[in-house]
Amino acid sequence: MSTTESPAVSDGDRIDPAGIAAALTRAPFTYANGATQVFTPDGRTVYTDNGAKSSGEWKVDDDGRFQSFWPPSYYATYDVSWIAGPDGDAVGIRFADANRGTTFDGRYTPGLA
Repeated sequence: MSTTESPAVSDGDRIDPAGIAAALTRAPFTYANGATQVFTPDGRTVYTDNGAKSSGEWKVDDDGRFQSFWPPSYYATYDVSWIAGPDGDAVGIRFADANRGTTFDGRYTPGLA
């Protein structure tokens, strides 16, 4: 299986808590604004926007939700769901912050370093 192949999913299906780590680390993400993000299995992440890099940390909390921390004090918790392509392949993740009422989509970008 390549880094972006996955079993068939339905658009909007919540990602099972046990699968969040694999979904996040499958491939780098590109967002609608052109920013990119890489998640590593050891709980680190780097977000790059217009060449400026910001490092943070991520984990799955006890409630099965994705959490991110950006030093020195920014914490966010998201529900994560699949973005599916027309053939049911996972092409990205939708992050939904219920506290702020915002969502954003990260699309897998294989080969992005």
